[in-house]
Amino acid sequence: MEKVYVAGAIPEVGLKLLQEHFEVEMYEGKGLVDKDTLIKGVKNATALISLLSTNVDKDVIDAGKDLKIIANYGAGFNNIDIEYAREKSIDVTNTPKASTNATADLTIGLVLAVARRIVEGDQLSRTTGFDGWAPLFFRGREVSGKTIGIIGLGEIGSAVARRARAFDMDVLYTGPNRKEEKEREIGAKYVDLDTLLKNADFITINAAYNPKMHHLIDTEQFKMMKSTAYLINASRGPIVHEQALVQALKDNEIEGAALDVYEFEPDITDDLKSLNN
Repeated sequence: MEKVYVAGAIPEVGLKLLQEHFEVEMYEGKGLVDKDTLIKGVKNATALISLLSTNVDKDVIDAGKDLKIIANYGAGFNNIDIEYAREKSIDVTNTPKASTNATADLTIGLVLAVARRIVEGDQLSRTTGFDGWAPLFFRGREVSGKTIGIIGLGEIGSAVARRARAFDMDVLYTGPNRKEEKEREIGAKYVDLDTLLKNADFITINAAYNPKMHHLIDTEQFKMMKSTAYLINASRGPIVHEQALVQALKDNEIEGAALDVYEFEPDITDDLKSLNN
């Protein structure tokens, strides 16, 4: 029976389906699978199911001498050396729409969290600092009528835009290509990156990562943003220069940030963790 190595926990329904047809070995440790364990796991495996955090480099591919396919459990695939896999005649697949709604929900959830100060309020209510309601206490701000700027109007970015329109937000977007059909469908307006950064109240990153996107948001870009703007990143950490973000938050160049991803995962810098905005 052919072997499938799964580099981390996946939904039980998928695991059971695999077990009906293959010998399945799954990494069950906490956190990310380490490289040595991954290399050991792919030996004699016909297929590797990798997660977005699984670094499938040349060493891993070389260790999997019987690999026929690498199936990435996620929409992106920048964690895989695709060119080298192609050289080895190994197919690489992904799941481009599997996380669309979940990621869009999370993006809007982060918008609401920073605008309405939900996390701060929760933290305060768990301490002795809560003395009851007051008119201006943790007032936050409305999202209705504000402008959201979406970097990347792909499947996820489009889903974010639809949700934002439900909140009566104005939608700006930018990306390598203008998408006029989606503009008409969603009611979004295409602008260049600089214009988006200067005008958006909430800037969400929903673009795929590639080398050209590395540090797309850096010191210069933070200086373009409104001092009241929030940055939301639910895409890939390295799109944002993390130290530049830390400095922008310290200098109050922007109001705050909400991050689902970090530049040096799984590590989060102490500077970033120490900030309350």
